[in-house]
Amino acid sequence: MTDRYLDLVRHGEVEGGPCFRGRSDDPLSGLGWAQMSQAVADAPTWTHIISSPLKRCADFAERFAETYKLPLERMDALRERDFGAWDGVPTHEIPPDDLSRFWEAPAEFNPPEAETFTDFRARVLEGWHQILRRPDPHTLVITHGGVIRTILTDLLMMPPSALLLIEVPYACRTRIRAPEPPGRPSLVFHRGN
Repeated sequence: MTDRYLDLVRHGEVEGGPCFRGRSDDPLSGLGWAQMSQAVADAPTWTHIISSPLKRCADFAERFAETYKLPLERMDALRERDFGAWDGVPTHEIPPDDLSRFWEAPAEFNPPEAETFTDFRARVLEGWHQILRRPDPHTLVITHGGVIRTILTDLLMMPPSALLLIEVPYACRTRIRAPEPPGRPSLVFHRGN
């Protein structure tokens, strides 16, 4: 069996401006659609698409799957973290001390009423390991920045506290090679547009 590849793509810019956007289900902006189109313009030999169910990922995934006649699956595990009381709130409206604590220790500080980082990480990695066990030769995964950071910190054996040291701009594309067991998945590239 040959190596398999997985391309992770973060959604493009979203309507509503910058804020903590977890469960908020805002659609892509016009620029966001253009960013996504550019991110996948070379359309490699993807055989399957898996997407977060949130509009900013799923709407583009659906259109792309239809255009290229690819099977599409929405996976709840690929949702962004639920930021609780901060969800949909611009950063300048969050108490500065709380925001500083979050930026300094994102794996330890949980916003009020938020999904804990421990639960978020467990959910994402459970879904990721399900994807890794699939036989698809080249999968396109459309998801969120926090999900991609969580997968990469696990893949690169970085502590969860290093989460925000990985930049994941809009429509960033990350390729992971998944060899046959007992080989370990490895990072091929990680780049923005």
